[in-house]
Amino acid sequence: MKTFANANPRDLPQAFTMIKQAKADGHSVAIAGGGSDLLGMVKERIVTPDVLVNLKAIKGLDQVAQVNFGLNIGGLITLDALSRHPIVRSKYAVLSEAANSVATPQIRNVGTLAGNVCQRPWCWYYRNGFKCYKAGGNTCYSINGENQFHAIFGGGPSFIVHPSDTAPALMALDAKFRIVGPSGERTVTAADFFTLPQKDAARENVLADDEVLVAVQLPVPKPGTRSTYHKVLDREAWTHAVVSAEIVLEMDGETCRSARVVLGGVAPIPWRVPEAEKLLAGQRITPELAAKAGEVAIAGAKPLRKNAYKLPLTKTVVRRTVLELAKLA
Repeated sequence: MKTFANANPRDLPQAFTMIKQAKADGHSVAIAGGGSDLLGMVKERIVTPDVLVNLKAIKGLDQVAQVNFGLNIGGLITLDALSRHPIVRSKYAVLSEAANSVATPQIRNVGTLAGNVCQRPWCWYYRNGFKCYKAGGNTCYSINGENQFHAIFGGGPSFIVHPSDTAPALMALDAKFRIVGPSGERTVTAADFFTLPQKDAARENVLADDEVLVAVQLPVPKPGTRSTYHKVLDREAWTHAVVSAEIVLEMDGETCRSARVVLGGVAPIPWRVPEAEKLLAGQRITPELAAKAGEVAIAGAKPLRKNAYKLPLTKTVVRRTVLELAKLA
């Protein structure tokens, strides 16, 4: 592992000053929250910073607070704390369940919400030193290689899948992301935060190199809102979703007033399925309707040579998740 300097700012302004000074001195910089993913990449020399700016000492960035618009969640809250928070568990179950599904208990005690949302792809070509699009090259080796776990939606020129469990849940909850940098702050919707490789094959979101995701904002759920997260794994632990469904239904008895359906493990970004949402809205949820929602969810999919199995898997996960929510009392 390359030797690097560790900087521990006391607040965000000092963090941005440290970043600016390091770059002015000709040094490369990486920003860490929990650091569980970043330090692994540093160890494997995928990322080689001269200076690591550690945000963990900054107070207040791990808090959950009820506010006028709903709930403000600090980006540095650990996944374990997020999964156990009583308000998140009671009103935003899909997020609590997603956070609780990440990796192992040890990682959930260290990894943060912002880190999980912003983590880099786990494609084995990128993680093993291939000069692919994500590593600054001009090739996606998965197209003709080992693509069992790669994208069936939104791929090209890179076919990675977004690895986050919490990101699709946040999109399903219509979250907004508060971003802070040296030029000030901005708020973007979850839908605008994530970017497809057609826009920039080297990136997965709109964060600049010197910006930080400091908080996630969730709206107040409407009466009758139910949500859940269903994740399919290829093994019991320490792995990412092969396919996941993050679904939020606003129910009136057996009738769905509105729906948000987002998929994980199938695209370079959390993949929203508006046609399935339109199908469910205003309808009584039946097994037949749920099955049709599953069919609609895979419309337009373009599997690669080794991942067509994700089509029936996605269809079934959506169907089962819709029915599970509709049956909740």
